[in-house]
Amino acid sequence: MEQNITKQQTGTINVAIYSNTAQTDLANKLLQFIAPDGREAREFAFEVKSLNAAINSQDALSIIFEHTNDNEAKKVAQFFENNGLPHIIAVSDEINETAKNIILSLEKALDSGFTVADFIQIYNQGTSIDALRRQLTIFRNGLSRITLEKPALLNDGICPIDEEKAIDHAAYFDSKKDNFKLKKFVPASGAASRMFKFACTFIAEYNPAKETINAYINRRGDTALSVFLVGIDKLPFYNEVLAVMKTHPDYNTWDKNLRYYNFIKTMLGSGEFDFANKPKGILPFHQYEGFTATPVYEHLKEAVAYAASQGKTNVHFTISEEHVDGFLDAIKAVKSNIEASSGISINFNFSYQHKQTDTLAVDLNNNPFRTDTGELLFRPGGHGALIENLNNLDADIVFIKNIDNVSHNNIEVIALYKKALAGMLIKLQEKIFGYLEIIDGGHLTDAQLNSMFAFVKNELSVQIPDDVAKYTKGYRIDYIKDLLNRPLRVCGMVKNEGEPGGGPFWIKGEQGRLSLQIVESSQIDLQNPAQKQIFEKSEFFNPVDLVCGLKNYKGEYFDLHEYVDNSTGFIVYKNKYGKDLKSYELPGLWNGAMARWLTVFAEVPLATFNPVKTVNDLLKPAHQPK
Repeated sequence: MEQNITKQQTGTINVAIYSNTAQTDLANKLLQFIAPDGREAREFAFEVKSLNAAINSQDALSIIFEHTNDNEAKKVAQFFENNGLPHIIAVSDEINETAKNIILSLEKALDSGFTVADFIQIYNQGTSIDALRRQLTIFRNGLSRITLEKPALLNDGICPIDEEKAIDHAAYFDSKKDNFKLKKFVPASGAASRMFKFACTFIAEYNPAKETINAYINRRGDTALSVFLVGIDKLPFYNEVLAVMKTHPDYNTWDKNLRYYNFIKTMLGSGEFDFANKPKGILPFHQYEGFTATPVYEHLKEAVAYAASQGKTNVHFTISEEHVDGFLDAIKAVKSNIEASSGISINFNFSYQHKQTDTLAVDLNNNPFRTDTGELLFRPGGHGALIENLNNLDADIVFIKNIDNVSHNNIEVIALYKKALAGMLIKLQEKIFGYLEIIDGGHLTDAQLNSMFAFVKNELSVQIPDDVAKYTKGYRIDYIKDLLNRPLRVCGMVKNEGEPGGGPFWIKGEQGRLSLQIVESSQIDLQNPAQKQIFEKSEFFNPVDLVCGLKNYKGEYFDLHEYVDNSTGFIVYKNKYGKDLKSYELPGLWNGAMARWLTVFAEVPLATFNPVKTVNDLLKPAHQPK
């Protein structure tokens, strides 16, 4: 195959392209495509090779083009992998265009201070260089805090729903649900390490030979451990852990201190239980007659109660890939029984947090943080990365609820208010879609246009700037269409009883316009007395209880990426290898990732919110048998 190699110079980067179908003049085309910008004294040398050509281990980068069922390319790639040679694999039939895009990205990476080795890592990560550039800019410039205008309150951003209204909305949902594909979306990748944090600390620091447990509790002021021990026999896993403990040959010689100590040690040990290292979703949460239920069981039971249409329900869990077997076992153990008792067929599937949504870590000087082997460090982008998973769902209406928010006893009220939120969403969607179809039909009267603006203001809580009324009719039509043609979410809000987390607020956004948003305390400047006062006046809390409409009035899916406010992420401080670092977390899924959605808040009862943040929460009435 024809070769084209530029004159070798100190700054030359040798790039080999392996393909049996590349055009012979590809090297020349790439050279013509490269336009030096004067920022770097570098040149490229391109060589196009067939897959059976000799491999030059001195090439800075090799691009191996792989096609469907291309075993020869796979063998070449495996040789490079086995010998640690720098390469990337491009799966594409558009070789010329793909090669150009790769080289353009490589140039951007080098211009940004990354090395060729960094570029290979970034490419394999699936992250764009432009995204990394934006992250580095955020680290350098920081993120502006959100400006609170006022808390959202009943009839001022939050719709009250008494039981009568809830029944009406739920009945409307039941009358319409078979027209929609419904799905329940459960973020479930969270590990249980925080749930057992005080217990792990106890095992690490308590010495039964030197003090009693009471002495330890008093010395450390460990009220969590005290509550745990008082209610220990009410925990859903008590009998199982106790049974394993009793197999120990010294069990009968242990006093109360040693029995408590060994109970916790067995519960956390790497043997049968290992609770702190498992995901919450597959832990025992509730004790029923004859079996112990996991959150997975409770979510499937909820799904058939309120997220079923046409005789089936669809449940999607986002999990960590290493835990897939545990979730499969938990689902298979209960699925058939729930289907038999409900008459509803359950379909389930999983997705993982995409690797390309991980974000770059930097040191305290805002330079890329390096591992001990010199590689870049990427960290998970937080739950905001799940907008990617949500964007890929095949569903009309999606119910979102966290994995640990389940109840032993409150299924009836939970189902009623979930259906009520969905009924509200369908009613609003029908109005929105009707308005958009009228706009598309043309011949919109002034009265109809004014009605649309009143609807947006009164029912969707969207502030309309005063000067819009002064614009031409054509401009006002375009303006209202842009406002209406967005994804819609109806979010349940509960009375704030001191739970840590975000809440509903009116905030000042672009051009000073007010909008309803779910805001976390970390996004607010609490050193500002005025902002702190507004935050403390909030009466409601976000329980993560959302119903979402993912399609537009034409039945097409929205691209959810278009409605993310990328300025609302989080910078967090961590430590790795004993070194401080900064990491960027993407805008939260129900925070900035949905900032530009149409948003409606509605009050739901506290009985619908039963999170398990620590193991002691399992002792609360919502998690105990009646």
